[in-house]
Amino acid sequence: MFDAILPEFGIKTKFEDPLDPDNFEKMINEHTKMLFTEVIGNPVLDVSNIRAISEIASKYHIPLVVDSTFTTPYLFRPLEHGADVVIHSLTKWLGGHGTGIGGIVVDGGKFDWTDRKFRLFNEPDASYHGLRYAHDLGDLNPLAFITRMRLVPLRNLGACISPDNAWMFLQGIETLPLRMQRHCDNAMAVAQYLTDHPAVKWVRYPGLEQDPAHEIASRQFKNGFGGMVVFGIKGGREAGETFVNNLDLISHLANVGDAKSLAIHPASTTHSQLSEDQQREGGITPDLIRLSVGIESIEDIHADLGQALSVR
Repeated sequence: MFDAILPEFGIKTKFEDPLDPDNFEKMINEHTKMLFTEVIGNPVLDVSNIRAISEIASKYHIPLVVDSTFTTPYLFRPLEHGADVVIHSLTKWLGGHGTGIGGIVVDGGKFDWTDRKFRLFNEPDASYHGLRYAHDLGDLNPLAFITRMRLVPLRNLGACISPDNAWMFLQGIETLPLRMQRHCDNAMAVAQYLTDHPAVKWVRYPGLEQDPAHEIASRQFKNGFGGMVVFGIKGGREAGETFVNNLDLISHLANVGDAKSLAIHPASTTHSQLSEDQQREGGITPDLIRLSVGIESIEDIHADLGQALSVR
């Protein structure tokens, strides 16, 4: 989206390592309209310091937009840490079953959009009788962003969820706290199991004390560290393909956040169209396996991982 699609509409993105908040400040210039980061990065599982990044965004009066899909509100609420807009893929843990496709945008309603650099909110909208979203809503002026989003992208352009998908997501959200806690508990157990396995080179999970993201994750998150675990398998790309193809209980799928456990070897599947150098630049090493740990019996998950890792 940022690298290939938006530039066709004249929107350019500068990319930097989000782990150092100062990198955001270095990239800001007079044209910058938004700062964006994931709370937990996909697939490496690094964790961004949302509070520190939000202070930089506030300093330059730029909205901070945060993708919090991997945490869900059960673990982390970015608006309480200074984010201005939060997005989630509903297809993942919020829905919980991989049965619907959709997303959600949550506006904190506190950002001041009256700055003239935000043209869409300050110039009259001819399709709504000259409405200026940041000026003509009275006490609701801080809701300029979400108001325009509902009127223009959703209503006029059709970027809205179908009724069937919305219904499925509502069913899933009812059980979010129960499922999310089980995801976190199982993921921690899987990370510990893989750390001690002789066929595994390395493991990344924010809940592990030795993980580079553990300190910031411990300060930001409540109730757990999420349901994603990534690890490097000894034997590289070939061993990764063999492992995934020999899983039984765990499904070989590109989605994450299902109630059932999922696994994928990105180098040979989702990112196979990229060169190895391009993959490494995105954190995809030939040995990387991504696990979305489900809510099954942990004994069953361990057994499936163990038998698949034993195949050579």
